[in-house]
Amino acid sequence: MSVRVVLGAQWGDEGKAKIVDYLTGDADVVVRYQGGANAGHTIKAGDLEFVFHLIPAGIVHQEKSCVIGNGVVLDPSALFSEVEDLEQRGISVEGRLFISPNTHLVMPYHKRLEQASEERESQEAIGTTLRGIGPCYQDKINRSAGIRVGDLMDTDMLPVKIRSVLKEKNDILTQVYGLEPMEDTPIIEEYIALGDRLAPFVTDTSVYLNQAIEEGRGVLFEGSQGTLLDVDHGTYPFVTSSNTTAGGACTGAGIGPTKIDEVVGVVKAYTTRVGNGPFPTELTDEMGERIRSIGHEFGATTGRPRRCGWLDIVILRLAARINGLSSMAVTRLDILDELEEIKMCTHYRYNGEDLMHFPSDLKVLAKCEPVYEVFKGWQAPTNGIRSWAELPENARIYLNRIKELIRTPISIVSVGPDRAETIVV
Repeated sequence: MSVRVVLGAQWGDEGKAKIVDYLTGDADVVVRYQGGANAGHTIKAGDLEFVFHLIPAGIVHQEKSCVIGNGVVLDPSALFSEVEDLEQRGISVEGRLFISPNTHLVMPYHKRLEQASEERESQEAIGTTLRGIGPCYQDKINRSAGIRVGDLMDTDMLPVKIRSVLKEKNDILTQVYGLEPMEDTPIIEEYIALGDRLAPFVTDTSVYLNQAIEEGRGVLFEGSQGTLLDVDHGTYPFVTSSNTTAGGACTGAGIGPTKIDEVVGVVKAYTTRVGNGPFPTELTDEMGERIRSIGHEFGATTGRPRRCGWLDIVILRLAARINGLSSMAVTRLDILDELEEIKMCTHYRYNGEDLMHFPSDLKVLAKCEPVYEVFKGWQAPTNGIRSWAELPENARIYLNRIKELIRTPISIVSVGPDRAETIVV
């Protein structure tokens, strides 16, 4: 069995959950290794639809195990909302869900601080989901204020830690933002109770995963967000607070890089983005609205409309390089079925020069003009197709050009949201 990483090759919302759900059939364990409840992963199987924010998408396969690794920031209330929803649908997580004790916890003051910061920044705000993710990662890196899952198991020290941290956070809330302070007792009581509920799931997940790999079990790592939102390699500062790239699977789950056999980059057949920041191929005209309408491009977590644009090969070159992509899974091809003409950005033009690679300077990126190749649309439905050979010729031409420009094979083509609407190449 293989060890695979599945991750987004754009700005997120590429349809990773569907690909994870499909590939879970070949896996025994599915792992979330970074991010938090700011991710919205939607899967559809027949009449059933699930939206996950924390639990790996593989949980709907009742014989599979799922892991939340140390690189995730965990909102326990959001987690148990998902658990309860699953149980109401007849899916139990008992004995199948494992959580690292080193996973940092999103606390109520993280959400309050993030909301206050975004409101203060207004026009210059990053455009977060207001789930407290950034402030939680900030406390983790600062090393002095982070509270982890394992801390909930020590009910003597937990109140001391929360009171100490909350004193500092209340100083910021009152003196910087002019807000009312938060009370410590309700938070302490809530998280002691949450600790009791979390205790059965707490496991040394690094040991668990390495043993699973040594036993030859299939392990599938599920990334959240996308490559261009990586805190180091993305469009900083308009990024998330974690490493969304392939290396994050190692640090966020406690396995070595030599354990990974394959990295699958999920690529939407066009490009979308949520939040602020430069977007060279963005369509602010009728075509952008048309793609948004056909694709129902609204965030699963926030409900915000996604910015839509043509496929950007420059972004995909970056994703292929820094993730070491083995193959690509192209999703949402069916959304382009009706279009008469489709464009693909092959490179940028900046100050009269051609740029083949993604610039790190956002001032440069904001001034880059996309250079397009134009393709004839296939104007035929693809959602009923189950083989490469059956795809319309113009669809194959479009896909082959992606493969040619990125120098990476296409392993999967998704032609609809349902698990069955999938072409294995």
